Amino acid sequence: MTVPIAIIGAGIAGLSAANALHKAGYAVHLFDKSRGSGGRMSSKRSDAGSLDLGAQYFTARDRRFVDEVQQWQAHGWAAEWSPHLYNHKNGQLTPSPDEQTRWVGAPRMSAITRGMLGRLTVNFSCRITDLIHGEKHWHLLDSDECTHGPFSHVIVATPAPQAIALLAAAPKLATTVAGVKMDPTWAVALAFETPLDTPMEGCFVQDSPLDWLARNRSKPGREDTPDTWVLHATSAWSKQNLDLPKEAVIEHLHGAFAELIHCTMPAPVFTLAHRWLYARPSSAHEWGALADADLGLYACGDWCLSGRVEGAWLSGQEAARRLIEHLS
Repeated sequence: MTVPIAIIGAGIAGLSAANALHKAGYAVHLFDKSRGSGGRMSSKRSDAGSLDLGAQYFTARDRRFVDEVQQWQAHGWAAEWSPHLYNHKNGQLTPSPDEQTRWVGAPRMSAITRGMLGRLTVNFSCRITDLIHGEKHWHLLDSDECTHGPFSHVIVATPAPQAIALLAAAPKLATTVAGVKMDPTWAVALAFETPLDTPMEGCFVQDSPLDWLARNRSKPGREDTPDTWVLHATSAWSKQNLDLPKEAVIEHLHGAFAELIHCTMPAPVFTLAHRWLYARPSSAHEWGALADADLGLYACGDWCLSGRVEGAWLSGQEAARRLIEHLS
């Protein structure tokens, strides 16, 4: 009987590693503390339709990732998004067209990770708290004190701050990961009964508590939804207001939005706030992935590279490559 490889985290990095290992003929078993796949690429179902509260779009520059995204597009999981973009700076709102190709999941961001998951074995709503290394194999302990295993190797594909405790068996890895800082982001969704009278569909914001805003229905597959806008606060504002009640966060960011948009803003018919505690790494690294090959312990995530969706996918590929190389 083959002993499978455990992967903790079913976001882009974990699924990327899982797919690469599966293609190479290895058995994998995924674990995720959430109810579904995707991590920051997940979508939230709400009374205003499905909302992308985390990653708003992604770009593809590395040839390998470009090829992967084209596969996603061929499967119908991803589509190009060409929004009317604006810039807001010094109180001025100006159109900001560019040549950048932007991609989104279709009909929602989570379509990509759901597609990547396919028929792989996964335990959702399962928070792994400890990794136990025996003579030959690994066992995983979850927050309900259930044990999972045996596993031949473990890949930790969670945000860096959550990975530290899981990497305790490899102090060098744990120390490296402890040096990674990740920034928070408050996200707010506002839905309006009457669509806002503006051509704007996305906006990069400066000099405001806001960093970015997007019109959800301008994305492919979301055209029949109410006029819902997703606002992201800056890392600095999110840090300062980390423990602010959700109602107050909505009020602040709604106010900042009303200030910058040059049209009448009615009261929203629906509001939602979500705090991403580990939205993005504070700085880029060039590790690709981290490994203690002798122990059979690996770590990957967007924080190992660029902090972007592409970085997460490439990091998962690199963790799988190193593991396979060690086995062959």
